[in-house]
Amino acid sequence: MAPASRTLDPALARRLAVSRQRLTGPPVAADPEAIMSVVTDLGSLQIDPISVVARSHLLVLWSRLGRYDPADIQALLWRERRLFEYWTHAAAIVCTHDYPIHSLLMRRHPRHQQLRDWLAANQTLRRSILRQLRANGPLPTRAIEDRAEVAWQSSGWTGGRNVDRMLDLLWTQGRIMVAGRQGQQRVWDLAERVLPDWAPTRRPPEREVVRLAAQRSLRALGVATARDIDRHFTAYRYPGLDGVLAALERAGRVERVRVAADGSEHPGPWYVHADDLPLLERLQAGDWQPRTTLLSPFDNLLINRERTERLFGFHYRMEIYVPKAARRYGYYVLPILHGDRLVGRVDPAMDRRSGRLVVHAIHAEPDAPEAAGPAVAAALQDLASFLGADGIDLRQKAPQVWRSAVS
Repeated sequence: MAPASRTLDPALARRLAVSRQRLTGPPVAADPEAIMSVVTDLGSLQIDPISVVARSHLLVLWSRLGRYDPADIQALLWRERRLFEYWTHAAAIVCTHDYPIHSLLMRRHPRHQQLRDWLAANQTLRRSILRQLRANGPLPTRAIEDRAEVAWQSSGWTGGRNVDRMLDLLWTQGRIMVAGRQGQQRVWDLAERVLPDWAPTRRPPEREVVRLAAQRSLRALGVATARDIDRHFTAYRYPGLDGVLAALERAGRVERVRVAADGSEHPGPWYVHADDLPLLERLQAGDWQPRTTLLSPFDNLLINRERTERLFGFHYRMEIYVPKAARRYGYYVLPILHGDRLVGRVDPAMDRRSGRLVVHAIHAEPDAPEAAGPAVAAALQDLASFLGADGIDLRQKAPQVWRSAVS
């Protein structure tokens, strides 16, 4: 292969990544089409039950769209069925038009021997769940009878939860789908009754799936190594990725680039998708519209913690399971994106009883610019407005660098 013909300095690489994550420029009109456009570009929205501030997928969309109506997401999921819940790197909301990509996991699951053995021993439970759904669905988990012959053994929270385990297995296989929710509890039905008639249900060969998924992953990342691509979108499900990338490069669909500055190079090779080369050239020419916002701990931009540290120089770990006295930053900390840099963190919580957004602490990175202060204050106000809060209660003084702007 010929050597990479373009060199991106790290700031340009970050700007391409942030741009492809839809985190630049002013927010667009936040209607259902805008939501679909964002989910299409990101590939997935991770679902997480923690709602100290708001559910993660709601925050991910807010960071990109500003204020929007969460009911639009429900309509896209449960009425229009343009979105559905499935497993990517975690439980996530994904696009129905990406169904062929997700079919690879559906037809290969389960691959772990323990789960294969347990499934073989519990065919009665499997058939019973499918019969109950066929006759009475859609049904919440609690309404499904447990007819397991062999209990699921686990040292974790799933131990003995036979119905949950079988539902998860059938869901991952594509036999059943999430048809709705009652609060946070999933409601299940047969896949053929949930998928819309227009859904692309073909199941392409493995190499075609990897070719499609690798491009979706790369485009969501903007610029990435093969390792980054493998750990994003349909994480760790890219068999033969090196060969697929080589074929895409020969076909002119991806281009190898270097990420380097001042004699220091980030180990590669790095790739940019051909469709993003015009965007790269505009950014290189100075067409850059930075934004300041707060990011969910599960935001697509930083869910790969190692890449976040490598590309942004930002070390981030969640401290939910760290004893309170040992936490450095807080329970549910939102990183602060300012342009192409992660400049600090906010530890907020929505107090639903008082209707106030409580900000336990704000932390600035050592090199955080003073000029970011007003934008950080505006981002906090925007978050409070999105949550419907009556105001903000700042429990500690803001860091000195932003104190005059954030109070």
